[in-house]
Amino acid sequence: VFGGLVWILVASSRVPAPMLQGWVMFVSVFCFIMSATLLCLYVCGAHGGSSSWVTLDVICQETAALFYLSAAVLEAYCTYSFSFLPPGPLMEIYQENIAAVVFAFLATLMYVIHKVCSLMRWKSS
Repeated sequence: VFGGLVWILVASSRVPAPMLQGWVMFVSVFCFIMSATLLCLYVCGAHGGSSSWVTLDVICQETAALFYLSAAVLEAYCTYSFSFLPPGPLMEIYQENIAAVVFAFLATLMYVIHKVCSLMRWKSS
């Protein structure tokens, strides 16, 4: 959910810094597709109770957490650079990017929490 909000907020700001915000958009879409695919596979029972499923889950959540951390830092840097622009119509873009930064860090936190829970499940299996 937070990743979708990041993507929507960055896309609605008309992407004033395409190199930085392009990475943010890629990460949010990639992690959403990866998480949705894993969820569908889990619900369909494709894991079969295998311990390798837990390892795959840990690897995917760690990758997503690292990607989102890099995207959140880049979006924060981009938003910080917008703060020096004169007030006016660009203020709406600045506010959308602030919200995107907050949701990117929340998405990072959620992936880290999921990774920790997956590691605890992996250790117990």
